[in-house]
Amino acid sequence: MQDASREDLQAVGLRVTPTRVEVLRLLRAAEHSMTHQEIVRLLGGHGFEATTIYRSLIALVDAGLALRTDVGDHVWRFQAVREGDAQHEHPHFVCVECGGVECMPELEVKVPRGSRVPRSVSRQAVEVQVRGRCDNCS
Repeated sequence: MQDASREDLQAVGLRVTPTRVEVLRLLRAAEHSMTHQEIVRLLGGHGFEATTIYRSLIALVDAGLALRTDVGDHVWRFQAVREGDAQHEHPHFVCVECGGVECMPELEVKVPRGSRVPRSVSRQAVEVQVRGRCDNCS
C-alpha cells in the first residue's frame, strides 16, 4: 500500500514525503474518518510532528486524495477518497449521544447540473449529516 500511496502522491503533483505517505496509508487503512488528534496519536510516536501531519492532511485534501468533514463540533475529520467514489460526497451519521461518526457511503448526494440551487452549491462540496443514536447508545 505504501507504493500505491507514493504513486498517487506523484500522480497529483505532490512531493512524496514520509509523512504524506504514512498519513495517506493510515487514512486508507482506517475503517472510519479520523481526527488530526487520532492520527497524531498513532503516528506521533514514530517521529512525525503534529504540525507536519496537519499540513500533510490539508495537502491531501487540496489534492483530492482525502476529504475533511466537520460534523458540528468544530473538529475536522479526515478520510481517504476511495477509488470509484463518483463525487466523493456521501452522508455521515453522527451519534447525538457519544459523538461517534460513521460514513454512509452506500448513500450518495448529487446536485444535478441545471438544478435550481445557488451556483455556489454546485461549485462547493455538499455535506449531509444524519443525526440520531448509534446502535451502541440505543
